[in-house]
Amino acid sequence: MLRITCPHCGERDYTEYRYGGDATKTRPAHGSGDRDAWYAYVFEFDNPLGAHREYWQHVQGCRQWIVLERDTATNAVGRSWLARDGEPR
Repeated sequence: MLRITCPHCGERDYTEYRYGGDATKTRPAHGSGDRDAWYAYVFEFDNPLGAHREYWQHVQGCRQWIVLERDTATNAVGRSWLARDGEPR
């Protein structure tokens, strides 16, 4: 079973969270008229095998968005931090 550590609530079952997508994609600039860039950001997805960063929201807890490092091949969970705080040091 996948267990995710919330920076506020501690370790919880993955069923308390909602997957929010790839945390490595760069969002196009606000007001950008580049339709191809927006199409790629919204509709095109990679299916990485191995270490990856993902957004998850703790919907049945503190409702905060976190970034989670997870290995998609083994489902092993690594570090997690609040998305609003940026990259941890």
